[in-house]
Amino acid sequence: MLRALMYLLPLALLIYAFIDCLNTPEEEVRHLPKVVWVIIILLVWIAGPIVWLAAGKTRRALPNGPGDARREREWVAPDDNPEFLASLREENKREENRKDESLLKDWEADLRRREDELRRREDEGDRPRDEDGTKS
Repeated sequence: MLRALMYLLPLALLIYAFIDCLNTPEEEVRHLPKVVWVIIILLVWIAGPIVWLAAGKTRRALPNGPGDARREREWVAPDDNPEFLASLREENKREENRKDESLLKDWEADLRRREDELRRREDEGDRPRDEDGTKS
């Protein structure tokens, strides 16, 4: 088991460093071109990945406080993002306005229909009936 671990750990380090090098943007690679770093990582068994991780790319500093520039660019969950919450509120207001307008249009259409029905009855000579069915 120990013998296998002696080969698996450096292999895992090699794979990690190789993928990290490929995913690193060109402007963050230090000292050598990216292609040269890939060759070093693949050809120099243990030292290549270690050198890449130690000196191959620009490392970002940890955030110091609330005014840190990195923290401002950091991803924020939607329920913590004030811009997203404001857009949801605006969308809800617009939807409520649309519902209110639709309801108002339905009421107006119902009122016109009832008025037309009353006019038609008056033209026919009928009077509107009460709730109990008798003519008023």
